[in-house]
Amino acid sequence: QVQLVESGGGLVQAGGSLRLSCAASGRIFSINSMGWYRQAPGKQRELVAAIPSGGSISYADSVKGRFTISRDHAKNTMYLQMSSLKPEDTAVYYCSAALASKSGSPWYNYWGQGTQVTVSS
Repeated sequence: QVQLVESGGGLVQAGGSLRLSCAASGRIFSINSMGWYRQAPGKQRELVAAIPSGGSISYADSVKGRFTISRDHAKNTMYLQMSSLKPEDTAVYYCSAALASKSGSPWYNYWGQGTQVTVSS
């Protein structure tokens, strides 16, 4: 089985910073792309940032210059450093990973359980 576990969420004042982590564990042969998504109450889930195994990192326009995504391939872990947080960043943040459980198997997308980020004004 594969698990993605997020951590690092919490309550922070506007202008503050938080660092989210997403650790992938279990039967993992290879991880392709990873990404952070968020979902605010009453809104659709949206992509915040994505980091492929090769290629360019992408960010939502709303977080460019404030958030930084990174990966530690050896640890199968992804991070999201969030700075200059705004109340509109309040949401449940989910990590996602496209990975293969064994050699020759197709990529399959997995999701974490989510971590709440609340930014107070």
